[in-house]
Amino acid sequence: MSGFFRYAALTGTALVPLASASAAETVVPMMQQMVVTATGYGETRATHASNITKIGETVIDFTKAGQPSELLNQVAGVGIEQGSGVEHLTAIRSPVLTGGAGAGSFLYLEDGVPLRAAGFGNVNGLMESITEEAGAIEVVRGPGSALYGSNAEHGLINVLSRAPSLTPEGSLTGSVGPHGVYNLDGTASTTIEGDNGTSQGLRGTFAINKDGGFRADSGYGQQKTQLRYDFNAPDTRVRATLATVNVNQETAGYVLGPDAYKNPALYKTNPDPDAYRDAWAIRSAVRFERDLDTDTTIALTPYMRTNGMNFLMHFQPGKATETSGHWSGGLLTSYEKRLSGGHKIIVGFDSEYTDGSLTEVQANPTVAGYLTGVHYDYDVKSIVLAPYLHTVWQLAPATQLTAGLRYEFTRYDYTNNAGPTSGLLYAADRIARPDDRVDTFSNPTPKLGLTHIFSDAFTGFINVARAARAPQTTDLYRLQKLPGTATAIDPGSINSEILDSIEIGTRGQIGTVDYELSTYAMKKRNYAFRDASGNTITNGKTKHLGVELEVATPLVWNFDLAAAATYARHTYEFTNVPEKIYPGNEVDSAPRTIANVRLGYNFDEDRARLELEWVHMGAYKTSADNLHDYSGHDLLNLRADYELTENLSLFGRLANILDTRYADRADFAFGNDRYFPGEDRALYAGATVKF
Repeated sequence: MSGFFRYAALTGTALVPLASASAAETVVPMMQQMVVTATGYGETRATHASNITKIGETVIDFTKAGQPSELLNQVAGVGIEQGSGVEHLTAIRSPVLTGGAGAGSFLYLEDGVPLRAAGFGNVNGLMESITEEAGAIEVVRGPGSALYGSNAEHGLINVLSRAPSLTPEGSLTGSVGPHGVYNLDGTASTTIEGDNGTSQGLRGTFAINKDGGFRADSGYGQQKTQLRYDFNAPDTRVRATLATVNVNQETAGYVLGPDAYKNPALYKTNPDPDAYRDAWAIRSAVRFERDLDTDTTIALTPYMRTNGMNFLMHFQPGKATETSGHWSGGLLTSYEKRLSGGHKIIVGFDSEYTDGSLTEVQANPTVAGYLTGVHYDYDVKSIVLAPYLHTVWQLAPATQLTAGLRYEFTRYDYTNNAGPTSGLLYAADRIARPDDRVDTFSNPTPKLGLTHIFSDAFTGFINVARAARAPQTTDLYRLQKLPGTATAIDPGSINSEILDSIEIGTRGQIGTVDYELSTYAMKKRNYAFRDASGNTITNGKTKHLGVELEVATPLVWNFDLAAAATYARHTYEFTNVPEKIYPGNEVDSAPRTIANVRLGYNFDEDRARLELEWVHMGAYKTSADNLHDYSGHDLLNLRADYELTENLSLFGRLANILDTRYADRADFAFGNDRYFPGEDRALYAGATVKF
């Protein structure tokens, strides 16, 4: 473990799949690191014409994250805000986005296959990921639509399943913490060698998580399983996965009032003791990859998924209950041709069919225009068709041009099962249900990138890209009347969001310091979101400027340092008088500064490691009029791991060492400052047994 453990825990470096446990301790320099998400086939990080961060297996095993945010917030430009239990909201080169905007702006993948269907996303989508025993997590910041299509607007997160081991192995990891927390996860794997260079590998993984909640009447239970089967032959590779996820949560709602998260009498209370979230998902995918000759490879990935969710909408005044779900199946195809001179062409065609439904029913009395009874009840059938082209041209031995284009066609067939709205004025009825209709969207998304390798330790890149996403089904069919009127927004007037981006960056090594530095500028139009009063805005425009830095370096005396820092400005570029939005206003929930710094120390001949983590969340506005804000916070966490024997390790985590009062999430809505209080000081401990 020794040298590699220190380096990998420091940098997040992931490995090319290697043949043995001893080989797995080989260090792969950052510039030679293989990344999969860039093309679907894999390429070195040095030649990637935009940023990409890879959280490796060793870091995942050391961190032992209770939530994916604990890993992902180590990445520059990423800010995952935890809500209650498994609930979370994501920011990647963006403000923290909610509702349809949050569901549709970030793409969550498992081995390159989206966790949710396009148009049917959920802001809490990462709760369906299986990160406990992942092989790696790759994060692309900025547009990924040219290759991955809708929802890859501000960025994407690809959780890579852990490959089967070449020799039999297994492990169990268990931990406990305050408030009835316990976690148990495990994995077992082996590979059987066959004739003529063939092999068959199998890995099974499970995770059971239970949290009683530090706030009253809260907590959750979550169960995850994953099976992976690999078949390898000299010219053929097959990877099949089957995953299941279930969560049952008692949700703690917002505490209300200025700085309520600091109030000892409030921060552990639960204003919504009846709130809950139940969700489940089943998905499977098979990737067939075959080499037609030494320069040609085809890949076919059929997949299917189904999921459902039922929860109390505690964040709305009426606190309605939502029941939703969808079934979908699709096929990802690609053809890669490697040409002489280092050139490469990838041609593909993706297709997907989805059958989804949603109901929203309010049992509580009418309040603020949210009526007692059925708000929405509809079905949507969707078809997505998307041909794409990705090319790489070796302009010179050290210079590479990347160009890509995707054309995505989306068709929604919507059926309203709830009948017409009452036609009352807004004061009594804000719900609007469209008649049955069909909506189509066509979005071309080009990309152009240039990479130049100045030396083995220095690469520069520039990337220009457009991202687009068709409206989420909730954007189109979960409408509300315009304030003070009986008129609803016409779904036909809602257009696809368009985001244009330019990024300039460099990555490499200065002495012992690995680094990646990126600057970006983005503009978005047709931004659709819900304002602080719950009204729909469809014509928003925003601008995003930022600088991101990631560094990692060994220090003296077995110390090491890793850091990720972001400075960004996210501003509105349009006027909305009722909401008091004006050009230049900072977008709410968009801190200018985010940072994560980890100081590590290895001792006892590298059998033990301590890591002190500083988490910085800068101040941000909580309302679009910029009249309300959250002051930000700084947290210190400590992690420790000690390898007692080859088969037994002990670990621990002390979260929020200084017992800081802070908010995981803050906003201003329906006339109130609202907070999800962060947990006070907490100690977690556990053990890993290998067999």
